[in-house]
Amino acid sequence: MSRIQELREKRAKVWEQAKTFLDDHRQENGLIKPEDNAIYEKMEDEVMNLGKEIERLERQEAMDRELSAMTSKPLASRPERMMEEKKGRASDAYKSAFWGAMRNKMNPSVHNALEVGTDSEGGFLVPDEYEGQLIQALQDANVLRNLCNVITTSYGDRKIPVVASHGSAAWMDEEGAFNESDDAFTQVTLSAYKLGTMLKVSDELLNDSYFDLEAYIAAEFARRIGAAEEEGFLTGNGSSKPTGLLHTTGGASLGVTAASATAITMDEVLDLYHSLKSAYRKNGTFLVNDATVKAIRKLKDGQGQYLWQPSIQAGVPDTILNRPVITSQYMPTSEAGAKTILFGDFKYYWIADRQGRTFKRLNELYAANGQVGFLASQRLDAKLILPEAIKVLQQKA
Repeated sequence: MSRIQELREKRAKVWEQAKTFLDDHRQENGLIKPEDNAIYEKMEDEVMNLGKEIERLERQEAMDRELSAMTSKPLASRPERMMEEKKGRASDAYKSAFWGAMRNKMNPSVHNALEVGTDSEGGFLVPDEYEGQLIQALQDANVLRNLCNVITTSYGDRKIPVVASHGSAAWMDEEGAFNESDDAFTQVTLSAYKLGTMLKVSDELLNDSYFDLEAYIAAEFARRIGAAEEEGFLTGNGSSKPTGLLHTTGGASLGVTAASATAITMDEVLDLYHSLKSAYRKNGTFLVNDATVKAIRKLKDGQGQYLWQPSIQAGVPDTILNRPVITSQYMPTSEAGAKTILFGDFKYYWIADRQGRTFKRLNELYAANGQVGFLASQRLDAKLILPEAIKVLQQKA
């Protein structure tokens, strides 16, 4: 048995013990004594810590798989078919020239190779294969990229046609006239906002051939940009950034208003679940803060089953009402007026990446400190296409 599976089963066992303890020590009013609550919270903390350890080991396992992957492709076809020359940003010449430029090792012939990927604002577009590495790193660092619909645009605004209201059929007499009932269409426009960060690397590391500049930049780019993206996709106001799912205008529609400013009840979670149309519910996912999950762990449904259930299978998330639950640090915690739970089909939140990430090297700005700066930027936008596809639970104001 793998260590990860062992921890998953241990977490499930501890959770069962915690539920049993909670049931045995509930008083008639549904609450438990402070001393019993302290014991329960220790058990719940163990469940959370085991979950975090499982996530760490899963990330480590994924990294080990990536590092142990083959660095060259096996000969699986006729040699003449493999000799097809890659062009543009996919070519070996461009890749070599790009990283040569990043390390400041360029000559005129190398510079010519980079002309195909020159960005309009200076700097160079990353090579195609590295672009895929960055995109994957961003998905790992941003939980919403794995849930939402991600598209790539090359230029201009992307206009997405949306059916605002549907027509309907009607019963009619024989030889009666048909009633006109048209669908009403609208458009959602996705443009591009710029998101960037600056990295600094010492001259010694750049000159060290053993320093993996590609991996370092990919990891740092993903960590910084991924965090900023996730926050923008949730809390963005549409001004110089995407329109977030929690924004009043253009965000998720209100499903339930909680009776309390800080607490959430079982009925309110069930009401949120059923406020979403069944067509969206079948692909629905809960998105919450860790602190909200902690509050939900004590809640039961009408059959006496706890709403939150831990996953014991690798690659399968925990569930609430048998639907996946994902946590984000940028979801609000319970306070007056806060939107604490999102539930819906996140594929209706569209993320439009403007094609090409850009890096630019700064040779002189930090030269006195023995460092070289790198500007990394991308352009993107995101919007919820159908507000009815995602519902939100909001605390009482």
